[in-house]
Formats: sequence, structure tokens, C-alpha cells
Amino acid sequence: MWHTPDGHSLTRVAQKRPDDIAAPAPGPAPARTRIDGIDAARALAVFGMFIVHLGVDSMGVLSPENYAWDLHGIVRGNSSALFAFLAGVSLAMMTGRTRPASGEPLLRAVVRIATRALLIALLGLLLDLMAVPVAIILTYYGGFFLLALPVVRLRPWMLWTVSGTLAVLGPPLSFLLRDTLFPAEPRTGAVTSFTEFFLTGYYPAITFMVFVTAGMAVGRLDLTAHTVRLRLLLGGAVAAACGYLGSWLALGPLGGMERLMELRAPTLVGQPLSAVTDPLLLEDLRYQVEQEAESISGQVPTDSWWWLAVNTPHTGTTFEILEAVGQGLVVLVLCMWLCDRARTVMYPLTSVGRMPLTVYTGHLVVISMLVTAAGYEFHTPWLTERFILGALLFATFWRLVFDRGPAEFLLGQAADGTVGLVDSLRGRG
Repeated sequence: MWHTPDGHSLTRVAQKRPDDIAAPAPGPAPARTRIDGIDAARALAVFGMFIVHLGVDSMGVLSPENYAWDLHGIVRGNSSALFAFLAGVSLAMMTGRTRPASGEPLLRAVVRIATRALLIALLGLLLDLMAVPVAIILTYYGGFFLLALPVVRLRPWMLWTVSGTLAVLGPPLSFLLRDTLFPAEPRTGAVTSFTEFFLTGYYPAITFMVFVTAGMAVGRLDLTAHTVRLRLLLGGAVAAACGYLGSWLALGPLGGMERLMELRAPTLVGQPLSAVTDPLLLEDLRYQVEQEAESISGQVPTDSWWWLAVNTPHTGTTFEILEAVGQGLVVLVLCMWLCDRARTVMYPLTSVGRMPLTVYTGHLVVISMLVTAAGYEFHTPWLTERFILGALLFATFWRLVFDRGPAEFLLGQAADGTVGLVDSLRGRG
């Protein structure tokens, strides 16, 4: 996601290299046209994480009394899923776009991706040491890049098959493994073990690789074609609807919510569900079960298979995955449509999307400074808006001079250096 550099020196020319450009594949090269809509969608994903990390008490326009919780509920989980989905799109861009790279171009792309992945993961671990009250995604993110390498040569239909298989089989497999072999343990950081990375963490790979591979499938398509965009929009709407309606059917008419209420009743109301006759008490019990589902951060509990019927964010169920992928497709298509028709207006947003690592890292550093100065109760009204405005202004002015963000540039230089080292070791330098 952090783009493909081609320059080798610390110059303005190197900074001006385009980002989402494919490695060349055999045969006629595809048009090297940057798709600004991908950047705009990426910026929305980053801002969604701003909103979640800063909390509803940091909003001004939408205060807690004016739909702040509604906005928080919309972006929570969906922003990190969109982030991973767009990572997959960028992976496809870096490995051939519509024609998967092979041979030397593929080898160099893999070296660049692996270098980026390792450095991003290391940066995530370093940021986690700042002890900000945030589940940092970068270490997971680097791991997702490495896990994606074996499938970078697959065609779109193959990638859709991988993504669909993971979406259907991943949640019950995760449930079974966590129930029998790998129970969740108290978390002391964003990711502290391979078990957390794959199964029990905030962004478990068994769920998030669905988003990455789905994004790769999209990135293998001709995103400049109107028919492709229309199909993606329609497919996204259908997927989101299926996720919502499937969960509603399972929890409602099929009795899933009643089973979960039955499970929690002895703990929450002190008696079995069959003994509860007060309608207000029943409604309160239902509300508490719904709130438990809303508060899940990574994966569902393993005390009932009916938890796999929920579709709330960060639950990692098939229904949640369908909704997140569907919404990601819709957001991407709408962003591409807006950027095609209002490029100047969208310029600040696409500028943030060109330097997501810089902006994401920067906001964590600022949060760390606020925590140091004011403690964990640093939230003040309008703080979220100031973060977003500051990111827009910084990214816009930086892009006017350098185009690529400082973190992206350094990451690119490191990747290019590794490619040069590999070439030398293979006797090609």
C-alpha cells in the first residue's frame, strides 16, 4: 500500500515518482495511469481510524448528542477492513495490474513488497511501545503483505475464490481452533504472538486476509472501465445486503438472538430466560446482548456457535465480512467517480491517500504527545476535526512540493536498496 518507487537518490525527481504503478509484465505494458479514487478511499480509511482512535468525545460538529455515536459505529471496524482491502488493491498494482507479473519483474516486486512488509511491521512494533490507547494495525498489515505473496500471480477469479473460501470457512475454523486449542489471552499490545496475529488479535489474519485477497482481485481488473466499475458497485451493494439480511435472518426468524439471550440470562438477569416474563427486563437483556456484540474487538466468543450469526464490526463472522467487503467496493467506486469529476476538489483527500503511512504514523505520535501531556483523558471537542484538517493541510502542501510522503519515500528507498542488493548477490549488479 505504500507504493512502488523507482528512483534511487534523494532528489525531487525521486520524490515525484508515481506510486500505484505496476511492475512491468511481459507483452504490451498497460497504461500507467494513476487512479486517484484509490487514494481518496485510502484517505477515508485513515480518517475513519482517526474517528475511532480519538473517540466520540473528541468530535465537535457531531457531538455525542448529535450522531457522533452513529458515525463511530459506521467507521469502527469498517475503516480497518477498508484499509486492508485497499492494501490488496495496491498489491495487485505493484505486481502487474491486470496482467500478473512474472520472471524478473515479479522477483523485484516481491523483494520490494517483502522489504516494505518487514519495515512496516517493525514500525508497528515501535509505535506500540508508545503505549497509546490504540490497536495499531501496522504489524498485522506487514504480515498480511507477506501472506499475500504466494497468491500474487493469481487471476481475478482465482483471488475471488480464495477470498470467498476464507470468508465462508475462516470464521467457523477460527471459532473451533480458539475453542479447543488457542483460547484468547489478555492482550498486552497490538500483536505479541503468532497466535494473536492469526487468530486472537485485534485484526486476525484469518479474517483480514479475506479483505486483502478481495482487494487483490479488484486490483487485477481494469478499474478505468465503466462496466467494471458498475459491476463492482452492484456486487458491493449485493454483498453488503446479503451480510445484513443474512445476519437478520439468523438472529431473528431462525432464533439466534433468543439463543444468545438464553445463554446470557443467568449472568445478566440472575435467572433463566424461560423465567423472565417482564417485557422491560426482556428488552434490557436483548439490549445487553446486542451491546456485547457491538463491543467485540477481533473475534466472537466461543461459548455459542450462534455468535457467528452477528454482523457487528470486528466480529470476523461471514456476515460481517460480506458487509465490509461490499461497503469497501461501494466506497471505492464512488471515490473513483468523484475523483474523475471533481479532481481539484478531491485533491486534498487524494493527497492524504498518497501518504497513508506518514499520516497514520503522525496521528499516533500526536496522540502519544497528548497522552503524555494530559493523560488518557485527553479528549476535547473538535479534536477530531483538527486532526483531519491538519492531515489534509500537511498532505496537500507536502504533495505540492514532493508528491510522496516522507515515510513512503524512505520506505521506497529501502525497498530499492534491497532490490539492488539482491541483484548484486545474484551477479546482476
